[in-house]
Amino acid sequence: MLLRTILAATVTATALLVPATAAHAAAPPAAPSPATEAAAPASTVTAAERAAAAAADPVIVVGGLIGVSIAYEPIAARLRADGYRVSIYQLPNLGFGDIRESARALSSYVDQVRAATGASRVDLVTHSEGGLVSRWYVKFLGGAAAVDQYVSLGSPQYGTYVANILAVVGLGSCAGIVACQQMTIGSSFLADLNSGDDTPGPVRWTTLRTWQDELVRPVDNAVLADGATNVLVQAWCPLRVVGHLGLVLDGTTYTAVRQALAGVAIRPNCFAV
Repeated sequence: MLLRTILAATVTATALLVPATAAHAAAPPAAPSPATEAAAPASTVTAAERAAAAAADPVIVVGGLIGVSIAYEPIAARLRADGYRVSIYQLPNLGFGDIRESARALSSYVDQVRAATGASRVDLVTHSEGGLVSRWYVKFLGGAAAVDQYVSLGSPQYGTYVANILAVVGLGSCAGIVACQQMTIGSSFLADLNSGDDTPGPVRWTTLRTWQDELVRPVDNAVLADGATNVLVQAWCPLRVVGHLGLVLDGTTYTAVRQALAGVAIRPNCFAV
């Protein structure tokens, strides 16, 4: 029985592998990190843009289901190199538990970052399950008053068939993993999250998705209605191949993230590395 349970959890983790965030216990940023030129993206950032980023809201990178802190260091390093104050938030229990509980924990972390930096609002750059955690926080836990920008990367806003299909391969309802159950298409959690306005409050909402996302299927389940800016990487760069994890590693995708945070029109750089 123990072996079967371990095998089930392993298969589920593989099927839904979304590197979680980085340090849940890490201290929130108190000041901008020094720009590191080696980590900068291919597209140039001017001194004025770096100064604006340093004065902007602190950025919290919110990760997804299963993973380690280092998985989100590439995008955090790019943001720091461009002048942003950045911290990486790891979901409690690696995101296996109830997404609503993860949202409550995120609420406390946002308060810590705001207190440490003196900022009234933060920007959230979210990946996969982290996008759902962040939306629940904004919609139901008062986050609309504390979040300025929400940017999601491959978040299954309306669920994913990858979660549903686990039952077909003999793992029952996501091998008992609550967050996976909540990400199945048609779950009661998603019905609650997606009732009413997709984009409540004064938050500016942006979603980024890719045709090659192997974990969010159908791909268009990663978009939001009600005035969100929804960006498909291949609509701008048809030859760009970006997978689910690639959304936090890809240079082109990063240029869109940076433009969203800067509040300018999103025109991804197809040649960024």
